[in-house]
Amino acid sequence: MPSTAPRSHPAAVTHQVTNQPPPLTGHDVADDPVLLEGVRREGAEWYLADLHRVGRLAGSEETQRWADEANRHEPELRTHDRYGNRIDEVDFHPSYHALMDVAVREGLAGSAWADERVGAHVARAAGFMTWSSTEPGHGCPVSMTYAAVPALRHSPELAKTYEPLLTSRVYEPGLRAPGEKQGLLAGMGMTEKQGGTDVRANTTTAAEQPDGSWRLRGHKWFTSAPMNDLFLVLAQAPGGLSCFLVPRVLPDGSRNTFRIQRLKDKLGNRSNASSEPEFDDTVGWLVGAEGKGVRTIIEMVTMTRLDCVLGSAAGTRAALAQAAHHARHREVFGAKLVDQPLMRNVLADLALESEAATTLGLRLAGAIDRAQHGDSSERAFLRLATAVAKYWVCKRQPAAVAEALECLGGNGYDEASGMPRLYREAPLNGIWEGSGNVNALDMLRALAREPESLAAFRAEVEAASGADRRLDAAWRELRDELVLTEDAPLRARRVIERAALVLQGSLLVRHAPHAVSDAFCASRLAGDRGLAFGTLAPGTDFDGVLRRLPA
Repeated sequence: MPSTAPRSHPAAVTHQVTNQPPPLTGHDVADDPVLLEGVRREGAEWYLADLHRVGRLAGSEETQRWADEANRHEPELRTHDRYGNRIDEVDFHPSYHALMDVAVREGLAGSAWADERVGAHVARAAGFMTWSSTEPGHGCPVSMTYAAVPALRHSPELAKTYEPLLTSRVYEPGLRAPGEKQGLLAGMGMTEKQGGTDVRANTTTAAEQPDGSWRLRGHKWFTSAPMNDLFLVLAQAPGGLSCFLVPRVLPDGSRNTFRIQRLKDKLGNRSNASSEPEFDDTVGWLVGAEGKGVRTIIEMVTMTRLDCVLGSAAGTRAALAQAAHHARHREVFGAKLVDQPLMRNVLADLALESEAATTLGLRLAGAIDRAQHGDSSERAFLRLATAVAKYWVCKRQPAAVAEALECLGGNGYDEASGMPRLYREAPLNGIWEGSGNVNALDMLRALAREPESLAAFRAEVEAASGADRRLDAAWRELRDELVLTEDAPLRARRVIERAALVLQGSLLVRHAPHAVSDAFCASRLAGDRGLAFGTLAPGTDFDGVLRRLPA
């Protein structure tokens, strides 16, 4: 009688994994010629050793695990404790706290404002790009803390109390009286459901008290990082819209009223809690002059817009790194993907986008440094260039990340690759701190009210005059477009896009290898390209561009 025992079948041992790239771990995220050259050029060469240390930590398997866990285990709101007391706290996974600890410890929050070295803000920008490329969600409280310091300086007494703690390198989570902590984090509460961008429509009110404090009453619509210690909040005072410092815990240790109605269920940015807080007799202190709230908080908005540029440049670069890594290891039709002509075109085009974004972001950080040291022309340049860069770099990130994801094929659509998280994150910076329309209109305001900003922008572009005929022609055309005619608002997106490309072109012509600047000017300024990535013309120096890919 034949045996019925199971027999070993050859198929059981044929499942061998081949032609798959190894995990992109154990590398230095800062090992990127574009980033390193920019840091040197903008005056922070002294930071390079620390930047590489942060880069190795960002590329480690442990950090990538933190990033995954912080997004899979989302923040949880606890409105009450077990006894029924209102506490309004948000619990985070330990991996989120691990990411935050590194960010604050490495000086990526407010510490640049306490560092008098030339290049401190460039160093901070490079570190922020390197570290946040691994997990951008926790970058939100880090950015707001950085941005709060110059706004708080409108009230020197408040700055004297809180700035040393906002510039600290100590991450100390949990709600306690600010004076009992070694380091603080800051946030902002601007928008309301009925107004959004139109903060003049805000209905939150503020009434002054005999002791000099104010009491706020109202509801904010989108306040991120509700476990931060301090918030800059806009409210209507008798003298008009004003800015107030609102702590979660008052100096005497009692809880300030900060009722979290719910956490937002967001497309991406899942590791970061975004909330709807309600103020009811909430204590605050006036920052800046009464009725000048927008002018006061705009300092914070400008800095967070810078971080939107840096974050989008970092996200584009992170997606490119994944695509390049895959292409270097994956073989198709008998050759590595990176050697296939059409894939080379796609990767080169993405590399141009990434280099232009990184170079522009670091140029803005350099301008902040020089403005802090008294350079008025750099301050004027920032006024226009920040709006231009915020619009374009953030607008390009979703398209670039989608193209990079496609380079991985079906593997890129799998959550384990990390690419879906990058893709969900990609639209955020285009919305945060002013959507595309807001920044386009802000450009028009700068042109109308601050002509010195256009003069500084012009000087920056014309520093490359005569070096590339396509750049020169694009600048001549743009100068005519910058004239404020009656239809300027209708044309604003077209103009700000062109302004961004001309500015990026000037930077690359001066600072990038000829292969990069030539391909950029041909494809972005001369119109010799299709609508998708991977449409660079024959004759492009692909080898020269691809040598700039991150390691």
